Amino acid sequence: MATAIPSAFVLPSVQAQTATKTGVSTASPAGLGFKPAEPTRWNGWLQVDAAYGWQSPGHFQNLRTMAELAGRGAWENGAKWKLSAQASLDAAYGISDHYLPGVRRDQRAELRLREAYVDFGAGSWEFRLGKQNIVWGEMVGLFFADVVSAKDLRSFVLPEFEQIRIPQWAARAEWFGDDTHLELVWLPAPEVDRIGEPGAEFFPWPPQYQGYGYSILGDERPSRRLSNSGIGARVSTLVSGWDLTAFVYRAPDTQAAFNRSLVPGATPADPQSVVYQARYDKVTRIGGTVSKDFDGIVAKAEIVHTSGRKFGLLPLDAGSGLAELDTIDWAASLDFTPADDWRVNAQFYQRAFLDHDAATGTDRRENGMSLLVAHALTGRLDAEFLGITSLNRSDRLLRAMLTWKPDANRRIRAGVDVFAGNPLGLFGRFDNSDRLWAEYRYSF
Repeated sequence: MATAIPSAFVLPSVQAQTATKTGVSTASPAGLGFKPAEPTRWNGWLQVDAAYGWQSPGHFQNLRTMAELAGRGAWENGAKWKLSAQASLDAAYGISDHYLPGVRRDQRAELRLREAYVDFGAGSWEFRLGKQNIVWGEMVGLFFADVVSAKDLRSFVLPEFEQIRIPQWAARAEWFGDDTHLELVWLPAPEVDRIGEPGAEFFPWPPQYQGYGYSILGDERPSRRLSNSGIGARVSTLVSGWDLTAFVYRAPDTQAAFNRSLVPGATPADPQSVVYQARYDKVTRIGGTVSKDFDGIVAKAEIVHTSGRKFGLLPLDAGSGLAELDTIDWAASLDFTPADDWRVNAQFYQRAFLDHDAATGTDRRENGMSLLVAHALTGRLDAEFLGITSLNRSDRLLRAMLTWKPDANRRIRAGVDVFAGNPLGLFGRFDNSDRLWAEYRYSF
């Protein structure tokens, strides 16, 4: 798991090589400079992984083969490009009827474009157009200031973050000063989190009520119009060794809010049904990050104020079952190496409701902490433990993993993930999804 992020996401310099004093290109009309300046560079990986849930009835959560191929190149006019695609086939959804048909269709096989963009520059400005990752923050185990990225949460937060993030179609402009970096982003059609289909292993089920029917309709996704585009700005600077950033971003929420309604039964004798539908209203997020290296001890913090987000209400008579509540989410961590071949990351995080409603089933301040301990057992074998827990109630995730790298191209990992706690908690709701897992990856 990554625990640090560069002070600024710096794009490569791509100054035009054929410019007159007025800045007008003098490239040949035939190609306007779009002639390859170097051979295309290819890289990628092939991965085979399996996860087995031992809770009764025992079942494979995945038996998957995945591959990614990426190409990079540059043109004579200085512009650069990247194109990557990913494919996967999961046999766990073909050999068993443990999952509902909708889940099997959604997760059995996929072919998707990952990144597809071009980079070019003008003076102190750099531009990136296309499908890309925009990462504004990264902590251990959970997401806080990473507000632009939509996430693939069908395996919750268990995969590597680079696989969870969903690249977005976007236009990005960056300006670079001596110690200052400005970033402007526009997303014409922002993605939302992929939570899977009802019945999936890590589907975030809304509450069920005894004596009532229960159903979940398809998502009500934001329409593809200009008013639903995403727009944001981020500025970063370096002051006396402190890496400081501030940002604002407004777009439809990537997180689903389940709107609730009561539907009468088919006959007067039939019970009413509770019907849910996921929706994604617009939210505004303002925040920042700070980090500094104190002689090998890295201190880091992220904070985000969110307005416009809707939260579920537990009482069945609470109308749509949603309330709009402003929140402040923040996290602070220390990352250090207490001895050779050891690494420790300790983190505290909190969600504070500025206009709290007890009907959400939460406290005004929801606190938690995490501890990551990693140790290099040999030059090729590493052990890692990660624990994340609520400090308000019983709700936790425990992870242990071994990683063996026999050479520069191969990586073999195996581990165990254990969920426990309150059935309405972030982790406790997946109490029946404990698993053993293993993976093999070959990179080229």
